[in-house]
Amino acid sequence: MLSPGYKRPRATLTALAEDLASHGYVVAVVDHTYENVATTFPDGRVASCASCAILHDPDFWAKLGEGRAADVSFVLDQLTGPLRHRRGANLVDASRVALGGHSVGGASALDAARADSRIRAVINVDGTLSTPVPASGMSQPVMFLGRQDNYAPGTPGARSWEDAWPALTGWKRWLVVAGMVHPSFTDLGVVAPQLGLDFGAEVGGERGAAITRAYVRAFFDRHLRGVPQPLLDRASARYPEVSVVAPSS
Repeated sequence: MLSPGYKRPRATLTALAEDLASHGYVVAVVDHTYENVATTFPDGRVASCASCAILHDPDFWAKLGEGRAADVSFVLDQLTGPLRHRRGANLVDASRVALGGHSVGGASALDAARADSRIRAVINVDGTLSTPVPASGMSQPVMFLGRQDNYAPGTPGARSWEDAWPALTGWKRWLVVAGMVHPSFTDLGVVAPQLGLDFGAEVGGERGAAITRAYVRAFFDRHLRGVPQPLLDRASARYPEVSVVAPSS
């Protein structure tokens, strides 16, 4: 399962979803109603961004994480229950579910995994955590993947990751990518040049997408299929932009 950033539609994770599907995964990408710019339902109804008019203080982001966790559990309930007869959904193995997300979609993935034990592993792509990991800890495998200039240890943006790190008691990795910016991990990085937009990334859009796909897929392969992934353990000549910057355990 994949969750996009705040106000972003699920379509921004299309390249990642298609890559995972091409490698044999059943992928569900979630639109989060009332916080997406516009969510269109099958009957034609359109829900706008009600949350956009609310003060975005720390309490807002904590509540947003709770809401997204509930969304993910609802979708998982549907895929393994009422919708199980639908094409694709009937292939879902409820014992092997993982969740990844970009920005707040990645940050709230940790909330979702703590709330729903069906989620076996979590990857947070470039998302600042709004809800602390409880002192009791979190045992599911977790991977942080973010921009080097914002999420390398010691940078201001990395504070929430540093605070959470000791409480992650299972398998964990912290990787940063040089030359990428926030949109680089999504389809926005790919289409931006076609629209005449420059987000300031040193890494090209296609290259950024390739890096994101490779590391997210390796994480899922490791924790849903049990296939060893050296890519997650050490520097790779194929992806020199990526560094493992925190001790593994």
